[in-house]
Amino acid sequence: MAVPPLEITPQILLRAYACGLFPMAESADDPGLYWIEPEVRGIVPLDGLIVSHRLARTIRSDRFEIAVDRNFEAVIDACAAPAPGRRRTWINRPIRRLYGELFALGHCHTVEAYREGRLVGGLYGVDLGGAFFGESMFHRERDASKVALAHLVARLRHGGYRLLDTQFVTDHLISLGAVEMPRARYHGLLDKALAIDGNYLAWPKERVVSGAEVLAELASVTP
Repeated sequence: MAVPPLEITPQILLRAYACGLFPMAESADDPGLYWIEPEVRGIVPLDGLIVSHRLARTIRSDRFEIAVDRNFEAVIDACAAPAPGRRRTWINRPIRRLYGELFALGHCHTVEAYREGRLVGGLYGVDLGGAFFGESMFHRERDASKVALAHLVARLRHGGYRLLDTQFVTDHLISLGAVEMPRARYHGLLDKALAIDGNYLAWPKERVVSGAEVLAELASVTP
């Protein structure tokens, strides 16, 4: 059932995430939102990201300059733009407002990939306790979103997180290690993650994290 956007505040949105719900819209022009709680949920295990040899070389090369929380508006604009295989977007005006407010409150974060000063890939998501809820990602150059995801997973591991929720899975995410699970199992993982205080900025956003550091973090043994 659609929910009038004015009834949703950032605080309500965070409580919804804590209950396993998230909002979507039918299209960018749809003024309303509706809540979704999938029967089958997608996650990327933080110890299960698949990094091919070719992708590892790209990460290690530092071909892309990676930044966090530098330009939320540019990231959400890019995520909402038409792309191959995606001619419509669910990112409407209420979504932009709500997640912009979450960003201002420190509960929404980005990973951004730049090449020669141009934003070429990235993602954004919601940060709550020890869980990170990936919302959307995009790329304008090959591997840019994959490198951004690798940096995200390494950052979450470094910050003590326990869950990376992808909501659904795609062939692209499955190739990177995403898995599906029943709602009940997901809620068990979510409850454990919410009991932990993750620190997204354990690597400060001003610090340049190299590809070598990312690969080392991904290869480290989870406590």
